[in-house]
Amino acid sequence: MILLKLYFHLKAYFYLFLYKIIYGKSFQFGKKVTFRKGFTLIIEGKEAEVSISDGVFFNNYCSVCSMNKIEIGKNTIFGENVKIYDHNHNYKNTSVLIKNQGFNSKPIIIGENCWVGSNVVILKGVKIGDNSVIGAGCVVFKDVEPGSVIVNQQSLRNI
Repeated sequence: MILLKLYFHLKAYFYLFLYKIIYGKSFQFGKKVTFRKGFTLIIEGKEAEVSISDGVFFNNYCSVCSMNKIEIGKNTIFGENVKIYDHNHNYKNTSVLIKNQGFNSKPIIIGENCWVGSNVVILKGVKIGDNSVIGAGCVVFKDVEPGSVIVNQQSLRNI
């Protein structure tokens, strides 16, 4: 088990530095950031940026896609297959193909010490407060108060 953990940490550090070379100032990361198999980071546009703080962990097949700004606080953990998008396609002009209408975007801020369960999708403009838990399978499309437990975008209770 120790060898497997060491393998994942070394592989993550390799990819973090590779992403840093590719994205430069647009990508910042802290200490002890790690991820498992299939992690994807996409930063598109001159103004886009991603900042991942110390101790953040991404499980298998997570992706972070930014055209604006995504910030992830210290010691936040992500379950498998979490998707984070700070942008959506424009689609209202029916005389133009959706793929040709461009995008709209707003920043995403995820607080410290959060747990984001498997198969969660976090959409543009969302702020998730510190110490929050997002249940598996949720689509997060509005802000989450600090200390909340969210299941299907309904607050069960504050911690």
